[in-house]
Amino acid sequence: MKYLLPFEESLEPLYKELEERKKNWEATNNIEEKIQQELKKIYGNLTAYQIAQIARHPDRPNTTDYINALFEEFVELHGDKKSGDDPSIIAGMGSFKGTTVTVIGSKKGNTLKDMLLCNNGMIKPEGFRKIARIVNLASTTFKSPIITFIDTPGAFVSKESEKKGQIEAVSEPILALFKAKVPIITVIIGEGISLGALSMSIADKIIMLKYSLFSVISPEGGASILYNNRKKSEELASSLKFTAADLLNTGVIDKVVDEPIGGAHRNKEEVVKATGDAINSELETLLKENEKQLKTNRIEKYRKIGIYAD
Repeated sequence: MKYLLPFEESLEPLYKELEERKKNWEATNNIEEKIQQELKKIYGNLTAYQIAQIARHPDRPNTTDYINALFEEFVELHGDKKSGDDPSIIAGMGSFKGTTVTVIGSKKGNTLKDMLLCNNGMIKPEGFRKIARIVNLASTTFKSPIITFIDTPGAFVSKESEKKGQIEAVSEPILALFKAKVPIITVIIGEGISLGALSMSIADKIIMLKYSLFSVISPEGGASILYNNRKKSEELASSLKFTAADLLNTGVIDKVVDEPIGGAHRNKEEVVKATGDAINSELETLLKENEKQLKTNRIEKYRKIGIYAD
């Protein structure tokens, strides 16, 4: 049976019946139709917190899936050249529809062992410095467009991280991205939380999957701080305005990639292809701009964010 989210419990008996019919070589068309009808009902009126749960689904296509499907001859680069390598960040060079590009993305890991190794996508100081190093290489040495994939719950909080200069390290990729002389496209594929997401989201164009989230803090973290009660996460979620629809409306992001009913994990190939098409469309436009235009437009884009008038 598929991994079901808490609000998808009504699907459990349907999936059980589907499995039984398959075992007995019985017709499944009717039950599959019922599953689709139930999915449409569930996904027709999602709350912000339910979207957050979809964004964290373990079977959603991850950065490695996008790299394998969209980029040819990918060569991974390691280390920050100062203190080490951070497995929560995967970066390298590859070919995207004939154009050499630099790819940087979050890595949560698929197995329990990998998740522990990658801190479930939480970035350490050496990870932030690694991002900055690769951005600078792309901008000055390779002169290649940069594509980032975001799926991180944030920075890795620990005494060791503080000793290694976490706050200073976070600032390095942000500054490097603002200074970059090449086009930058960010794709938010899952959860984009706090400084972990900010470190890779300074871009000329931001693309976001329909059921992903992009927020200064997680709903659980916000509820803990504001109410000292994580049970109020669902209540707070809608106020954070972190969904793709919210952020497109406020001009924080530039494009939304649709997902099938039930989320990207229910048709990975379709979503990865649609994401590649969206990247290609934005990249073709950005490649026509010169260095001065790119940097000027990028700065103006972020100056406008947050401006509010009655």
